[in-house]
Amino acid sequence: MSRILVQPVGQKRLTNVAVVRLKKHGNRFEVACYKNKVLSWRSGVEKDLDEVLQSQTVYSNVSKGVLAKSKDLIAAFGTDDQSKICLQILEKGELQVAGKERESQLSSQFRDIATIVMQKTYNPETQRPYTITMIERLMRDIHFAIDPSSASKKQALEVIHELQKHFPIKRSPMKLRLSVPEQGLSTLMENLNSWNAKLISKDDKLGTQLSCICELDPGLYRDCEALMNNLQGKFEVLALSIHAEGDAHLDQYDEEEHEASHLRKEKEPPTDSVASKKLSEKLQKQTISTSGGGEEGKQNKCSTCNAVVGDSSSEYREHFKSEWHKHNLKRKTRNLPPLTKEECMADIEIGDSRADLKDYSF
Repeated sequence: MSRILVQPVGQKRLTNVAVVRLKKHGNRFEVACYKNKVLSWRSGVEKDLDEVLQSQTVYSNVSKGVLAKSKDLIAAFGTDDQSKICLQILEKGELQVAGKERESQLSSQFRDIATIVMQKTYNPETQRPYTITMIERLMRDIHFAIDPSSASKKQALEVIHELQKHFPIKRSPMKLRLSVPEQGLSTLMENLNSWNAKLISKDDKLGTQLSCICELDPGLYRDCEALMNNLQGKFEVLALSIHAEGDAHLDQYDEEEHEASHLRKEKEPPTDSVASKKLSEKLQKQTISTSGGGEEGKQNKCSTCNAVVGDSSSEYREHFKSEWHKHNLKRKTRNLPPLTKEECMADIEIGDSRADLKDYSF
């Protein structure tokens, strides 16, 4: 009985295939698509189906090339038309993503959520927004899990709600221009006071209506919209989020630092004379080392070998290429003390003799 010789194939298969899978009626149905085209199709950017599907064929297993049975297609979809079934799988199926691609998508979505949180929040103590790095660190501290199927803006609002429980963080207010008739102005002011809105200006006439500009918490936007509809007024969003502008004032920090230094000076005895002596000694050493006439200033010392090496720069460079320096580097990695040049040569000879003995078997 003859056997077929199966040789290994060096070709990499399914390198440009993205699988969309749909489980229905206990069976698995898959279609083979081009990478980065499924999301474009779902978002409406790509219109040509041939640019998305590699073939309008329904599989039960794309990697093994097993086609789906007609009876399973009729039982699950009510038809065996491959093109219609492919459209349903594209719309409702789950895109199979590799581990590295999934990690890349999650990291980019994590960054997007942190960016949205940074734009919509601020620190109530400094009246300025947090940095993107700090927001990412706070998100990791609360162990926030990203949902890839949910929108980034929705998850950013959830992050803000969770961060407010543990850290000093607030939503940045919206800047609105509200216009109402004269008889509805008192009602508007009462509601703005109850909402703790910051009134910037008011009584600006726009035709027959009175307008005001205020800063309002974004969570009260729907309530404000309903109120303006009841009062037959108009509202305009001037800014989605407001942060403090200008330079930070560090007067209070300077005062605290001045007080702390003043207390330290009271506790410590005056050491001006000691400090001046140390400074003069240091200057004297620098002048000695930098002077051209002194021999010590010309000598170079190797910290690895703990020895003075030559007087010229060429000798100093040649030392770093020597076996002595290389051997001491190996000892330094093992936290061993450096050897002198004679000890190093002897140690190298002992190592060579041990290596020669290994070539013989007794």
